[in-house]
Amino acid sequence: MRNAFARVLTELAKVDESLLLYYADIGNRLFNPLKEFAAERTINAGIAEANMASMAAGSAIMGHKPFIYTITPFTTARNFEQIKVDIAYQNQPVIIVGTGSGLSYANLGPTHHSFEDIALMRSLPNMNIVCPADAQELEILMPQLIELNQPCYFRIGKKNEPSVHSCDPALIFGQSYTMIKGSKVSILSTGTIMPLAQQLHSHLSSHGIDAELVSFHTVKPLDTKYLDDAKLRFEHIITLEEHNMSGGFGSAVLEYLSEQKEPIPVHRFGIPDHFIDQVHSTDDARVKAGLTVEAIYQKLVEKKVI
Repeated sequence: MRNAFARVLTELAKVDESLLLYYADIGNRLFNPLKEFAAERTINAGIAEANMASMAAGSAIMGHKPFIYTITPFTTARNFEQIKVDIAYQNQPVIIVGTGSGLSYANLGPTHHSFEDIALMRSLPNMNIVCPADAQELEILMPQLIELNQPCYFRIGKKNEPSVHSCDPALIFGQSYTMIKGSKVSILSTGTIMPLAQQLHSHLSSHGIDAELVSFHTVKPLDTKYLDDAKLRFEHIITLEEHNMSGGFGSAVLEYLSEQKEPIPVHRFGIPDHFIDQVHSTDDARVKAGLTVEAIYQKLVEKKVI
């Protein structure tokens, strides 16, 4: 996914000289193609993420369209005050890119895990949040984020994420994308956990449960039009994310639906409220977090959802 980001940014920067990149001493070779024709717009800010956010805000005030890029916890939590004051409060069109989101850097431990980033960014006025499921979604949505001309958090994966679409999806910022139609329950997934959502959908189908599968690539603003329709069509809604269950995508869905006149049961699945350590791979970390088809299915049975 990070390779796709670098490629798309390079293509866009060739035709838009206002685009520039700040990166925090990571991915130096990744951005070599961009440096070849736009060295002055490819700026290594060093391991000074707070400064990087403020530099980007200043560039935006001067008319540029800056991206800031590094590993997710360091591009959101480490410089949260600067994002709040310099970018969100001033409503500057900075795109904050967090690579290796969720448990992508599983073996590096909780310092490199990002299970609080959506919650942090959701709390900021003026901030948009987009979590593509794969490189294809990234490529389609990224130009749309530039056109927003607003602050945006772009939560992407690391590398080798599987493709989740068999054809080019018609993705539109702010609108969820229904991948498979269903009638009994709706599975809403955001970000790189989508392959697990697809496995869950297949598992439910094998048990005779007609489920709908939806990519909620945009977490903020939330697609409330879909949710309004879903609460009339389904018996239950399932949300899936590689993020803490508190304050993330599932919380956003639950908060909205709980305020409606006819609320619908929402069953959230994500990282539980404890640190995930002593793991050697993303798959191992997901098992420890309970993010497997078997664990989710068992909980759905216990809750009498299915």
